Amino acid sequence: MREQTRLAIMFADIAGSTQIYEKLGDAKAREITSRCIEVLSETTERYGGRVIKTIGDEVMCTFPDASEAARGAIDMQEQVSELGTELGYALKIRVGFHFGEVIQEIERRKVDVFGDAVNLAARMAAQAKGDQIMTTGETVEMLAGDLQENTRFIISTTVKGKTKPVEIFELTWGEKEELTIMGGFGTAATPAAPQAKLTVSFENQSTDVTEDKPSITLGRANTNHLCVPSPMSSRVHAKIEHRRGSFFVVDQSTNGTYLMTEEGEEIFVHRDERRLVGEGHIGLGQKTGPKDPMAIRYVLKA
Repeated sequence: MREQTRLAIMFADIAGSTQIYEKLGDAKAREITSRCIEVLSETTERYGGRVIKTIGDEVMCTFPDASEAARGAIDMQEQVSELGTELGYALKIRVGFHFGEVIQEIERRKVDVFGDAVNLAARMAAQAKGDQIMTTGETVEMLAGDLQENTRFIISTTVKGKTKPVEIFELTWGEKEELTIMGGFGTAATPAAPQAKLTVSFENQSTDVTEDKPSITLGRANTNHLCVPSPMSSRVHAKIEHRRGSFFVVDQSTNGTYLMTEEGEEIFVHRDERRLVGEGHIGLGQKTGPKDPMAIRYVLKA
């Protein structure tokens, strides 16, 4: 029997599975990857989904609702992280999903799905790195409000078979909610912790990122909070965001963003994000040092 319906299609696969086999040997690697696939399958069913098939170290599954697919994806990441701790190996998975029309084929209890939505979901999984969950802008619009708040735009790109560019979003996870303890009758309220502040400066420009001002942009255009007139910089090159007490640089550029920490570590970020701690320097599209005229300085004060 074939029917046309709307479903969330998801692909979840183990990142770096080849390296697991090389490092641990076939027997141990097979044990770890099998446990991981079990966790992905169990989590799918817990959120009302259905495992369609497993392909090597990848699970393909469907969910009737976009929000349940998103919650399932987050739980998958958390469960696999815990499994890795239990097994003593840093397991990571890539997850991509999309909600749309599919052809669902049911024959003797075996279910399969076909169509453009399946291809798009696979494309989202291919865009993801270990620990990431990727989805489309179209799917984000269908998510519950609390889930939408935990998404961030990555890039708009052309996809074969689509006349319009597809917007790709990341669904973030693993950031603990801060708890506010309210003082009741006869109970003293827990005093509020001092607000963290990240000061970002370039030449004679300086701005702060705080809980009250949670995002700034950096780039060549003078509409940015910090204008950096470098030929290597994109018009809007990167953002710095405050999320639940932590600060992240989010690259949105062609040439990438370079970080140099106070310990001298050099980090390249491209279409990705990196948490900022302590102090250091940022280069838009090029490496910079403390004395470089194109260096952007950041300092975190708790």
